[in-house]
Amino acid sequence: MRILGIDPGSRITGYGCIDADADSGSMTIVEAGVLRLGGSGATVPLGRRLVELDTDYGELLERLAPERVAMEGLFAHYKHPATAIVMGHARGVLVLGAARLRIQLVEFKPAQIKVAVTGSGRASKDQMQSAVQSIFGLAEPPTPADVADALGAAVCAARRLATEAIG
Repeated sequence: MRILGIDPGSRITGYGCIDADADSGSMTIVEAGVLRLGGSGATVPLGRRLVELDTDYGELLERLAPERVAMEGLFAHYKHPATAIVMGHARGVLVLGAARLRIQLVEFKPAQIKVAVTGSGRASKDQMQSAVQSIFGLAEPPTPADVADALGAAVCAARRLATEAIG
């Protein structure tokens, strides 16, 4: 099954597409990277970044043709409530993009993804990057961390599928 993992962001959205075999548990990276929104330099209004996200994500979905999208659920830190609101806008664009193409969306709490990838729900960004490097046999950890987080979401979905296939 082809799974596209997404680490949503309003400036940088990480993505990692994998092919996963539920029977054997094997996973291979098809493509991974980031969607950088608003370019560099001057501040770009949120609305324009969301349009850019919609366009870039739509092209990604069409090109990679995933059967499932796995996304980190919304995380809100009590000290930064405005960040959660802005992230909610970006997540809405991503959810809508998958729904438009009738692609199944699965969401996981950040701790669920960390447990599936590292064994610890409190893993650091460095630990996530190292674990993803190990899982896929990469020469170096994926960077930026948004890519590792997106691949982690895809791994979490693949491992959940394998568990469902067994059970």
